[in-house]
Amino acid sequence: MTMVLPRYPVSAAQPWDEMVDGRGALRPRWGGLLATLSGLGRETLAQRAAELDRLLTEDGVTGLLPGATPVALRCDPVPMVIGAAEFDQLAAGLAQRARLIEAVLADIYGSQDLLATGALPPALVYANPAFLRPCCDVEGPGPGRRLHLYAAELLRGPDGRWQVVADRTADAAGVAYAVENRRALTRVVPEIFRAYPPQRLEPFFETWQDALQRLAPDGTEQPSVALLTPGANDKLWFEHVVLARELSCALVEGSDLTVRDSALYLKTLRGLHRIDVLLRRQDGRTLDPLELEPRPRLGVTGLLDATRAGTVRIVNDPGAGCIEAPAFAGFLPRLAPELIGEELALPCVPSLWLGDPEALAEVMADPEAWRFRSALDGTVPQLSPARLAADERANLLARIAAAPADFVATAIVPPSLAPCAGSAGFEPRPLVLRMFLIFDGEAWRAFPGGFARVLTGQDLASGKLPLHALCKDVWVTAEEDRDLIGPAMVRVPAPPVRRSPGDLPSRTADNFYWLGRNLERLESFGRLLRMALNRLERPGPSPRESAALRSLVRCLVTAGLIGGEGADGLSPAALGRELLAVARADAELPFLLSEVSRLAELLRDRLTPEVYGAVMAGLTGLTEGLAKLRVADAAPRDLQPVCTAILTFAATVAGLAAENMVRSGGRLFLELGRRMERAWSTARVMACMLSQEGADKQPGRLEPGLRLALELCDSIITYRNRYVTTLQVAPVIDLVVGDEGNPRATAFQVARMHETLAELDDSPNPALALEAGALLRQVQELAGTVWRISEQEAAVLLPRSLRAIEKAIEALSSQITRQYFTVLPPILGVGIGSELAELRGMA
Repeated sequence: MTMVLPRYPVSAAQPWDEMVDGRGALRPRWGGLLATLSGLGRETLAQRAAELDRLLTEDGVTGLLPGATPVALRCDPVPMVIGAAEFDQLAAGLAQRARLIEAVLADIYGSQDLLATGALPPALVYANPAFLRPCCDVEGPGPGRRLHLYAAELLRGPDGRWQVVADRTADAAGVAYAVENRRALTRVVPEIFRAYPPQRLEPFFETWQDALQRLAPDGTEQPSVALLTPGANDKLWFEHVVLARELSCALVEGSDLTVRDSALYLKTLRGLHRIDVLLRRQDGRTLDPLELEPRPRLGVTGLLDATRAGTVRIVNDPGAGCIEAPAFAGFLPRLAPELIGEELALPCVPSLWLGDPEALAEVMADPEAWRFRSALDGTVPQLSPARLAADERANLLARIAAAPADFVATAIVPPSLAPCAGSAGFEPRPLVLRMFLIFDGEAWRAFPGGFARVLTGQDLASGKLPLHALCKDVWVTAEEDRDLIGPAMVRVPAPPVRRSPGDLPSRTADNFYWLGRNLERLESFGRLLRMALNRLERPGPSPRESAALRSLVRCLVTAGLIGGEGADGLSPAALGRELLAVARADAELPFLLSEVSRLAELLRDRLTPEVYGAVMAGLTGLTEGLAKLRVADAAPRDLQPVCTAILTFAATVAGLAAENMVRSGGRLFLELGRRMERAWSTARVMACMLSQEGADKQPGRLEPGLRLALELCDSIITYRNRYVTTLQVAPVIDLVVGDEGNPRATAFQVARMHETLAELDDSPNPALALEAGALLRQVQELAGTVWRISEQEAAVLLPRSLRAIEKAIEALSSQITRQYFTVLPPILGVGIGSELAELRGMA
């Protein structure tokens, strides 16, 4: 089946078509590409489009934290093609524009000659919320170049000429999404790359990385670059993660940084690590709560002072965003001859600041021919009087008349149309192109592609990257013998070998630790639920089985999976309903899934793609499985597949982490969290299982709890192989508490905690490792003492001793938090000495 090509009437009033010329023929650069796509057929192309959506969702491009607004950026399987010669002209025009903007920034933050002569109205600078007075050069020449990264929105008008819609100097977002669009398209539609390969994107990031290294203060042998992000709650978090990976720099938040002696440092477990270049992806107004807006959770106190001292370079300068005010666009063509001695080669979409009386009169003569927007706030959508109702139009014009300086008028220019995959074949859709440039130390270099998005409604001039859009990969046609031209690569001495786990930010270590704990807690929940379901489904349970089920119910209450009121007297039907209630959206299990998802997203830049993909795919499956249980006809047995999926998910993530993550800081804290949670939860649940009323008078009643303990620790087969006898207290406790060779035993967890803590702290007397070693000896002593006392005595004292172990583990966890995550003085540990002393006396 062949694709249907669009046909347009030949008319000068029609928007420019990127694919079809004025005679209805295909433009040359589209021929080979469309032939390949047409060969796929309409149905296949629709399937590839759906596959692209699925792939971007799985890779996390379209997802955010649970409960947050998703970034619904879809990628069209038909790329936007630009010829190499045309792209070079665009790049040259934008490089010229970047030089002009740099000159404007240097003036308004320096001598301010443009304001003194009236070339720029003071209202556009001093009233601009993005103009930062603390960034002015009041005590010297300033930081030098203020603009290192520049992006621009462009559209092609009906005459075929590209025009600049908006400048992006503060938050030039989108380059990472362009990279992901290319990667996804390569995987889903590989045929077009074999037939019509575009220019590669990787050299741009190599040049960018070298350029950032070159910005470090003179004499820096090993420049350290960090990307500053507002955090995982920011809607562009995915972009920040991808950029940090592409540029091989640290991804940090404001709380990870500190200024000491006018220098910027990253706070790590081992101490402070100097940062020389800071690539910001955060609003410049929030960078320093001391001199700018007081948002201490985002900013770094004293950061501007460090920039004045020349110890750190911020890219772009915090005050560079003032140029994004829409009113500046109307003044740039007039400023170009004065500041750079050239006329702008790439025109702007005609814009007029209505604070100028002549401009106001011209616009008000025919307001329907213009779009209106805020003069200073580039995030406010534009308004078109021609599309407004009569009362809304009158209200808009009245507001303009009352405060004309608050508005800018932009001419209505129909954007060009590009082919997109649709149900009827190739469908023409309007689009805008965002291009990116970086200054490599000698000249401006353009990203050999871009971020194109299909326009809907009035979003053309919206300043921020939209959350919902259809995007297109931008192809620049490849040419033979085309080399990347730029300065020589920065020569950096070979760094010293680093295998220390201490170069990890405290926040990141905290997140790894709690990801491990929550993953292990999720597995514990799955085991408890499966154990309860298995016994609930047995017809006519024996008295021992009924006692075991009652014990399990108490464990479920202790874990918070079911309510505690009246739990002991639940009928099988009522218990089944309680178990199904764990799937409710407000229950503990869905909350735990959301916590794992949140922590995995926070650690996205630290997890390998395989680990992150496994976590997110598993969480998606579990969330969908729980959702299926929220129906009226759901039965308790329907919960069994979810329990199995939980255990499989936990084992998969643990295996991937063990095989794919280097045994350094992140892996160690993930492992520490898992061992801490398993030791704590096992001691807690076993204490509950062995706490049966009357157990001290009827020792036989202890057998159901022992059987549950073996099942909880997945040790039934091992016990049968070791002891060909009935269940007895001492061998069971030895296996599930004191056996360092059993990966489910408490002693095994504490031993691994001891090893990890010793590895994290290589001092001669690591305090926390010593605490863990003491705890291990106490656990082993507990297991050994049980052999020397009667079952009746053990039934009384074991629950108390296990709860004491639980408390001691909690105390050790608190000390880890104080030392590594909050950096507070240590506190005295809580041991289990009194309980052991009582056991020793009985022995």
